[in-house]
Amino acid sequence: MGRVTLTALLAHWRRKPLQLLTLVLGLALATALWSAVQAINTEARASYDEAAGAMGAARPALVGPPSGISEETYIALRRAGWLVSPVIEGWITHSEGRIRLVGLDPLTAPPDAPAVTAVFAGEPGAFAGERPEVIANPATAAQLDDLDGTPVRAVDGLPPAMAFADIGLAQRLLGQEGRITRLVVLDTQPLSRPPLAEIAPDLRQQEPEETLDLARLTDSFHLNLTAFGLLAFAVGLFIVHGAVGLAFEQRRPTFRTLRALGVPARALLALTAAELLILAVLAGFLGTGLGYVIAAALLPDVAATLRGLYGAAVDGVLAFRPGWWAAGMAMAVGGTAIAAAGALWKIARLPALAPARPRAWAMASEKTTLAQAGAAVVLALLALVLARYGSGLVAGFAMLGALLIAAALALPFALSVTLRALGRTGRGPLATWFWADTRQQLPGLSLALMALLLALAANIGVGTMVSSFRLTFTGWLDQRLASELYVTASDRAEAERLTAWLAPRTDAMLPIWNVDTDLAGRPGEVFGVADHPTYRDNWPLLDAAPGIWDRVAAGDGVLINEQLARAARLGLDDRLEIGGERFPIAGIYSDYGNPMAQALVSVPTLTRLFPNVDRLGFGLRIPTAEVPALQEALVQDFGLDPGNMIDQAAIKRVSLQVFERTFAVTGALNVLTLAIAGFAILTSLLTLSAMRLPQLAPVWAAGLTRATLGRVELLRAVLLAGLTAIVALPVGLLLAWVLLAVINVEAFGWRIPMHLFPVDWVRLGVLAVVAAALAGLWPAHRLARTPPADLIKVFANER
Repeated sequence: MGRVTLTALLAHWRRKPLQLLTLVLGLALATALWSAVQAINTEARASYDEAAGAMGAARPALVGPPSGISEETYIALRRAGWLVSPVIEGWITHSEGRIRLVGLDPLTAPPDAPAVTAVFAGEPGAFAGERPEVIANPATAAQLDDLDGTPVRAVDGLPPAMAFADIGLAQRLLGQEGRITRLVVLDTQPLSRPPLAEIAPDLRQQEPEETLDLARLTDSFHLNLTAFGLLAFAVGLFIVHGAVGLAFEQRRPTFRTLRALGVPARALLALTAAELLILAVLAGFLGTGLGYVIAAALLPDVAATLRGLYGAAVDGVLAFRPGWWAAGMAMAVGGTAIAAAGALWKIARLPALAPARPRAWAMASEKTTLAQAGAAVVLALLALVLARYGSGLVAGFAMLGALLIAAALALPFALSVTLRALGRTGRGPLATWFWADTRQQLPGLSLALMALLLALAANIGVGTMVSSFRLTFTGWLDQRLASELYVTASDRAEAERLTAWLAPRTDAMLPIWNVDTDLAGRPGEVFGVADHPTYRDNWPLLDAAPGIWDRVAAGDGVLINEQLARAARLGLDDRLEIGGERFPIAGIYSDYGNPMAQALVSVPTLTRLFPNVDRLGFGLRIPTAEVPALQEALVQDFGLDPGNMIDQAAIKRVSLQVFERTFAVTGALNVLTLAIAGFAILTSLLTLSAMRLPQLAPVWAAGLTRATLGRVELLRAVLLAGLTAIVALPVGLLLAWVLLAVINVEAFGWRIPMHLFPVDWVRLGVLAVVAAALAGLWPAHRLARTPPADLIKVFANER
């Protein structure tokens, strides 16, 4: 009996292929976007792990002052029995960007580190011989074709955008002879070794979880991507829920007949669930395959974003990983279960002799609409509670989800009230019928309109956030990049010659010197600033004490960025420890795009606290018209490497390129969610059109032509989409406020002022109406071409 029953259930899909296509495509599209996001996140985190494990970063390490660890300290530790291995890290520039260079000692390094394995798998003598070499993966090695005459060997299996060299060669290439960044502590240590405090009291042991972990640093970025993936998945589930609900309503007589023939309710429920599982697996395979294609197309932009914002190297090539594929399949099956829960519950409670009267799909009663409105009020109150008392990213996204779901649930009630008010303005029988019929069709279209609302709100919210960020970011760049030309010397001696050479040729030379150090228990950087009008007139301050620049110049104050102020809850006149001394906070400045804590002190204070600070970078103040001539003179007359200078316009251009690529992924996800919403409207109109003949036939018989009926149906779709777009506007603006004032602050540590862009709203509203018109065109055409015989058949039986 089970096989026969399953055959009877599956026969419905043979008779309704369009409905089957709607269900499978809706779930596949939802799964595709979710899988694409998970594939991107998984690939990025795999790159982080690969980079962290390449040279034992997952092991404890000994770290010292920002100036580094001396070789004498390392030798003393080794002689005392400490099994440690020296590592130096830094950045080298090439024509296409920066590469992270890691110097190691292959004889003392952890033997299981991939970089060490690669050294001994090749020619260890060549790695640290008379003419030592640099090793990197093939893509990175191709970029390092000219590295001061140093040979570069391509080795498979190494992380992207990283190169490895013997520690002596790395020190020379980085211009840091005699310095060590950290000492990796090997797993096995002698029991008799003396305490660290006796050998090197200025060092401390740092556990792996204390290290600045890229995966942790970029969690906010990946959480944002995941949120967009979930939004797209939710929009797709509206399609699935509608298709499953329609199939249940159309198969109600079939269920009644099967129950009357003796099929147990439990067996009927199990077979229906098995049928849905088959469809979910099929849609899951299609969705994960499509997700792989989407992820492969978006990954280069994501890699550029992570590299530009966080300095994280992510390979731009997508690898197939079972984890995200399994997650996509699980979401497809779980999403189908959620979307079909209501229909399965009705089947479980279906009486054996249920009446055979079919109901129109999703014709919800006023009681259901009021219940949804009540749930929307509860969720809105929950969002207010989270806004007042919640903290952290999870609370922020929970508030965002509660607001969006509340808006979606409230939409049918809001549209019903609006249509009732518009109906009172109707004059004549046709207008009265149109408004009444539109209200009648609202329950059947509510799911698709909810999907459209979510997609439009997401587009408005994210678009407002991105445009506000762009407007603020460009103005901030103009303030921060006040110098016309930036130059960097190769070493201390060249810096001294450069200073003497430039002094008579520039209006001012502003040192750009910094060190990496802990700030309020967080990894950060301290910059030295000169006492010059460039900073007094241009620096973007958010809050400042009286006489701020005089205090900084006198060494009696420090400026901190907004990220540090929010993370450590610091304000004006609080004290911050830098280099063992405590300074009062004299000001807080905006620092968009920087995930690190940062502080500014005067140049004399910086050199006093950190005597070994690199003094190689300078910002030059000269008339803009003289920049090209000075650049040429620096190369031709002084002999400066062209790669060691960059003008203000080039920095702005690169920064804005990074900005645009940063939001390319979210923009693509917005477009895809809007496309899914348009597809939801199309499928809803198509399925409803076949069920509306009993309502349309009397109107046709009263004298309204089929063509007029088609135009009325098209007008209805456009009207509902337009009303939904109007409702979506305040929801989208509220979403933008949450993103800017809550999510962005929790994720990145800075707040961006919100700007309004009415032209974008009008453009998006027109796009929504056009999408609804295109979606309604086919159903309207089908209705206009409906044979009169089909309309006459409606009157063949009493209804």
